[in-house]
Amino acid sequence: MTDWEVDRVMAKAVIIAAPSSGSGKTVVTLALLRALARAGMPVASAKVGPDYIDPRFHASATGRACYNLDQWAMRAETIGAHIGALSSGADLIVIEGVMGLYDGPETGKGSTADLAISLGLPVILVVDCSHQAQSIAALVSGFAGFDKALNLAGVILNRVSSARHIELLTDALTQIGIKVVGAVPRVDNLALPSRHLGLVQADEHPELDGFLNEAAGIVEGAVDLDVLKQLAADVPASHKTGMHLPPLGQRIAVANDAAFGFAYPHLLAAWRDDGADVMPFSPLANEGPDEDADAVFLPGGYPELHGPQLSTNADFLSGLRNAARREALIYGECGGYMVLGDYIIDKAGERHAMAGLLPLGTSFAKRKLQLGYRRLSPKTSAPFKSDMRGHEFHFSTIDWQGDAEPLFEAADTTGRPLGSIGMRIGSVMGSYAHIIDQV
Repeated sequence: MTDWEVDRVMAKAVIIAAPSSGSGKTVVTLALLRALARAGMPVASAKVGPDYIDPRFHASATGRACYNLDQWAMRAETIGAHIGALSSGADLIVIEGVMGLYDGPETGKGSTADLAISLGLPVILVVDCSHQAQSIAALVSGFAGFDKALNLAGVILNRVSSARHIELLTDALTQIGIKVVGAVPRVDNLALPSRHLGLVQADEHPELDGFLNEAAGIVEGAVDLDVLKQLAADVPASHKTGMHLPPLGQRIAVANDAAFGFAYPHLLAAWRDDGADVMPFSPLANEGPDEDADAVFLPGGYPELHGPQLSTNADFLSGLRNAARREALIYGECGGYMVLGDYIIDKAGERHAMAGLLPLGTSFAKRKLQLGYRRLSPKTSAPFKSDMRGHEFHFSTIDWQGDAEPLFEAADTTGRPLGSIGMRIGSVMGSYAHIIDQV
């Protein structure tokens, strides 16, 4: 039995995890997704935890939207609804884990292992073998035995150096009864570029399709895809519909480009399912929100990398100001929140004027990491109707802040109060938090 209320059996699924970050599980997952797609299998994907960047790469590999599955921030019925959506038209769901297999929030469920156990899904562990041989047996047996409820079904050996190296690793794992699903050689050019918040976004990656095909070609000769499919298990989905942040309006203009790329697909899909019109626009192309929009959503992203362009894109900025004058609801998260302020200071110390709709100035010259899940209680009733869960991940700091009504009362995973965050003036509002689900 699992933690989930069963309606009907959906697609099969398998979880790709690792002992720690840096083991290569993202590249291996992308290669598997593209290889399965090239083999003609209807494949979908999901990512454990709060993540905007990996899912974009997943979507490039499969041609399908990748959803997040976050057991700390999402209700069981929300995850069930996501799995139901992913199962539509797919025979296999490949779920990429987050960090190390057992890493998660301080309190409550949220690790990759928690999700695997709750859903009753098998785990394939991607192990970086570049600096070990027989010791892999001790490592893997520790992960397999740490929680007896976990089904560690197999291992993908990553970054192996030779046939002899593979033989040593395989013999050691055979002695403890662990199946080797594949052995991927070290290939130095199969790496994704990084940035201060993680990976460079998929649409910024040069020749991404070629990269995915090259990675898939390597995996096709190194991993037994038939064994991977055989190890996958049926996954149940809840019959309930997951409710997220209610639509901000009936016609919602959503910023969508390299500066504003951090919008969860599940959130936009839920708004559409609820009957709202979602109308993308590109601030970097100097587009403003549609004049008929009664709401504007500025997601997070990397506006600080485009400060000079955004500050001179008059149609975009005047479009935001016009929307505020007609009292359209305008909501910004993280980078979108920063753009609603008076200015952004980039890492070189250059100041770039922004929309000036909130009394706020932010700086990347004064950097401080803010990272973690957040419990969010709205300070005002509209548009947020209940408590929510979300996360913060940013290096920018508040350089100046004027008087405004706070938007949320925040706490961390343990319930420790973090004080008020964000601000609201009339119909314009935002904060550094990214909302995931309501509770």
